[in-house]
Amino acid sequence: MKSLFTILFLSLIQIFSAQEEYTYANGIFQFEENKTQKIFTDWTRVRQAPNVNAPMLDSLHTNQQIMILKKDETVLKLGERIANWYKVSYQKDAQVLEGYIWGGNLCIGYRNKNGYDFLFGVTKTINRKDKEFNNITVQQNIAAIKVMEGGVLIDEVSFNTGSEESLNFAMFTIESNHKLQNVDLTLKATVSGEACGIASYDQYVLFRNKKLMALPQLMNVGDADVFYHSEELIFPNDKKGIPNSFIFKMEEMVKDDHDREKKKSSSRIYLWDGNTFKLK
Repeated sequence: MKSLFTILFLSLIQIFSAQEEYTYANGIFQFEENKTQKIFTDWTRVRQAPNVNAPMLDSLHTNQQIMILKKDETVLKLGERIANWYKVSYQKDAQVLEGYIWGGNLCIGYRNKNGYDFLFGVTKTINRKDKEFNNITVQQNIAAIKVMEGGVLIDEVSFNTGSEESLNFAMFTIESNHKLQNVDLTLKATVSGEACGIASYDQYVLFRNKKLMALPQLMNVGDADVFYHSEELIFPNDKKGIPNSFIFKMEEMVKDDHDREKKKSSSRIYLWDGNTFKLK
């Protein structure tokens, strides 16, 4: 449970930032020229020019590999996703074709393991009422991890990634299975901001029997030595881990008007039976 001061702080950031005009792209959608990339969304449109009203030349399916040729200066904002257009090339039916694609439709991370392609991207923005703080309406980005086998989508799992301020940096890794029974792979997706007071989000996803399973999401935020809120998962192979379970741990600190630190922490244990988890 996030504390009241954390919810208030993040909500105020979202309210004030919504009043600004955006002329720049989210950092996670900054792609290098002359580098390969992959399509994340379903049937991404390829345009003749960097504009949603330009003629459509083609459409590309999830996991299609492309080459980034050039970043165009045109920026498009859809919800909280803000990205440049990119001129790209790709191979289709033995031909090399070119066109423009909006950067928000591309993967922000992808990995291949054991014949599976794992893709990480941001899909949309929704308006959500925060029940922990007077039902205030906040904009929430939704991300997803997809797993493909032989060009076919076999599973997908979605999760929250905060507001646009948290979309400055992304990381997507395949980790060990942390010694959880019957788990083939553990995926970790991260998005974060670059300034104090901007939340970062870590999402662990288990892959087993061709299915993805999201674990409780982690949120971390802080502002110098004024306050912090930290969350982590402790797995069986960690020093403080427990067999056939994982631990959610939270710690936070805030300084009062007299510069005195007030700390609190909590933890909860989730039992893992090889198929699913439940709170102990």
